[in-house]
Order: sequence, then C-alpha cells, then structure tokens
Amino acid sequence: MDWQWDPTLFAGTAAHYVVGRLPYPPALADALRDALGLDGTGRLLDVGCGPGSLTLLLAPLFAEAVGVDPDPGMLDEAARAAGTAPVRWRRMRAEELPADLGSFRTVVFAQSFHWMDQPLVAHRVRGILDPGGAWVHVSAITHRGVAEELPLPHPRPPWDRIDALVADHLGPVPRAGRGTRPQGSRGGEEDVMRAAGYAGPERLVIPRAEPVERSTDGVVAAVLSLSSSAPHLFADRLDDFERDLREVLGPGPFSELLPDVEVAVWRP
Repeated sequence: MDWQWDPTLFAGTAAHYVVGRLPYPPALADALRDALGLDGTGRLLDVGCGPGSLTLLLAPLFAEAVGVDPDPGMLDEAARAAGTAPVRWRRMRAEELPADLGSFRTVVFAQSFHWMDQPLVAHRVRGILDPGGAWVHVSAITHRGVAEELPLPHPRPPWDRIDALVADHLGPVPRAGRGTRPQGSRGGEEDVMRAAGYAGPERLVIPRAEPVERSTDGVVAAVLSLSSSAPHLFADRLDDFERDLREVLGPGPFSELLPDVEVAVWRP
C-alpha cells in the first residue's frame, strides 16, 4: 500500500482513546523486563505513543522515558495521565528521528509502525539504539475483543452491526484522515526490518484470556477512537451517528474476551 501521512488521521480521537481503549496488561511489562534484562537503567523511546498507555506502563523499567507522537491531542492526554512521572513528550513524526533525543536502550512501537515510512524509520531507529539495545513491536487489539463463542457474564458488543452502521454513515471503504484506506494491512514488516540490518524476531506472547466488562459509553468511545471512524469524519452528522450507535448498543453492560498480546523483539 502506498501510504501517505495525513495529520487529520486521529484528529479528535484522543479523549475517546483514553476512555474506549482497553489497557495493556501488567504482564506485558513483566515479560519485557525478563526478556530484555531491564533493571531500571537506560532510556525508553515509545514511537507513536498516543496517549501514553504503553509508555507509562514501561517507564518504571527505565531511568528515563520519552514518548513521541504527531498528534497534539494525544500528547495532551499523555501528559495529563503522566502527572509527575519522569516522562518527556515530544510532538514529532517518526520520520523526523533522531532529532535531538539521544540514544535508547529500547525503542517500542505499539500499533503504530504501519502508519509510517517503514524503511526510513527502521533505518533511523537503528542509529539511535544503544549497543545491545532492542526494537520492540507490540501487536494488540485494544478496542474490541475476539469473536470466540465462549460463555461470558454479559452479551458481547454487536460489532457486526457497529461496523455496518459505520459503513452506512461513511461508506463501505474504510476512511483514513481526509482519504480512504484500502482493505487489509500493509504487511512486509519482517522484510523491512531485515533489509535495515536487524536480526530476529524473538517472539513473546502474553495471554489475556480473562473477560472484561464494558459499558455502552466505553464501546461508543472505542468506536470513536479509531482512525476509520474518527469524530471529524462525520462532520455535522456526528450527533446523528452517536445516537444511532447508542440505539444499536442499548443499555449494556457487555463482556468481551481480549486477544493475546504479541511482541516481536528485533536487534541490530
């Protein structure tokens, strides 16, 4: 896919992201600590950090953490969540690295690398990794659960009907910023990483089989946190969409099973 960056991609989603996205499990931090031998030293860089969910989970494993993201709303939410934690936030695109950020023991990407000029970013990050440092790619679905038909305390959110409602309002081709995005993912990450001089990956899987309870407000926020259904895409029809969405959902609550978190560790 010939992806071009669009600054409106996640415009207006940050507050919804905080409410509607499910947190990364603490076991993810434990797994990375053990796999990378993290001991509270060195520096962490979270690229495409969003509202800082993963940055703040991993920051205690390092002496310093830096989160970068091009969306100002995301960084406002990240700073609010961080409080007095020793984390620095910088508004910038990954393609602008290394900037003046220095070097890092670990550089992490969580659901963000596919939005970037991958060969360029892979090359530039390699130049800011400490000797023995690691690139960590976290893959996790945080806005919805898996479709396994297992008994749960409450009904699952009707995601098929939700997807159909979004398509009714915005059209059948997924939106992305001011344009549309073809179906399917970009893929090819392993080829990009090897071409840029990385070895690996070492793969980790963090199981998340426990069900979570979600409110109607939480599911609505999850939908509005997505680039394909960001609030600005609906323009003056946003209130109509939210009303229709709440009618589809009803009063709740809902239950979902979260998918496992998958991690790929690459080293120069």
